[in-house]
Order: sequence, then structure tokens, then C-alpha cells
Amino acid sequence: MGYKTDESGWKVCKKSNDVVVSWRPSSEFPGNVYKGEGVISGSPEKVWECLKPVPNGIRVKWDNNVKRFELVEQITEHISICRTVTPSAAMGIIAPRDFVDVILIKQYEDGTISSNATNVSHPSCPPQSGYVRGFNHPCGCICVPISGEPNKTQVFSFFQTDLGGFLPRSVVDSFFPSSMAEFYSNLAKAVKSLKDL
Repeated sequence: MGYKTDESGWKVCKKSNDVVVSWRPSSEFPGNVYKGEGVISGSPEKVWECLKPVPNGIRVKWDNNVKRFELVEQITEHISICRTVTPSAAMGIIAPRDFVDVILIKQYEDGTISSNATNVSHPSCPPQSGYVRGFNHPCGCICVPISGEPNKTQVFSFFQTDLGGFLPRSVVDSFFPSSMAEFYSNLAKAVKSLKDL
């Protein structure tokens, strides 16, 4: 939420009909934090149904950067530890990754729903062969209702990911903006294809 309210220092790096992607240097690690901001046609409930990070959820079907979610441990109703597996990307330059995060789902009185995550180590989920272990620094998605427009949702997304391994910085910096634009475009299609909730 702090990234959403702090407007300082963001530089726009990609714009499409679906999203504006901005970046600024991360204070968490020697990389960037990326912000996506767009309006999706669909109620917050529908958008959240497509976004929520759960095993066997809809997200693995449409999000090209998520091959699968695995629940490692359910801490409370709203806090879990999950492993996310990503496919290879950027025409194979980026090998498959896995990430282990603690995820907090939060609902606000105004109808906003957020998914908030950061990396964590867990004894039952050590690094596995075939995957480069990456690290998500504080990141998430926020679905905000739009007053007077019940079938539209403002979606903010924040990614600040250390992909691990030995990737040239230029590969990482070119991957995220286009990947995030694709994320919004695919989310919009997924929400449109959902039957009315």
C-alpha cells in the first residue's frame, strides 16, 4: 500500500491500452520495483477470482508467468506460505524459477482486496534441482473498486523480483515491462471469459 500511495520517483517505461507500467530503484535489493496500473472491465470480485494466488485457481490458466502454485503451509485463514513455479521465459534466456513467499490476503472496508507477498525460507521447501530459486521482495496486487462503476476495477500490481542466477541486468530490465503489459492484457481476457459471479 505504501508503494501505491507514494507517487515519487516513478518513471513510465511502457504504456498500452490496458496498463501503464512504471519503475523506480528498489530500496529492498539492487534492482527495480515495477508498478502496473490499469482498469479492468469486471467487478472487483471477478477480477480477484482471476488474480488470487491459490493452488488449482484460475490464475495458472491465464498468467504466463505462473506454471503452478503450491500451498506449503496455511498459517491462518488469510496468511499462507506458497511456492510459485514459473516457466522459462524470454525465449529460453530465463530458466524456470521457483519462489517461496509468505502471502497475506487483506480486504478493506471500501471493497479493496489485496494480495501481499515477500520471500521467506521454509524447511519443507529447499531449493530444488531444475529451478533457479528467485526472491520476491515486497510485492502484490491490489483490486480497487471504482465509485459508481461496479463493473470496473482498478488494478495495481507491484513486482520487485530478484530472479536469481546470473542473468544480465539488461535481460531483467527488458523482461518486466513487457511481461507486466501482457499480464494485464491476459487478466482482462480471463475476467471477460468468466461467467457472471
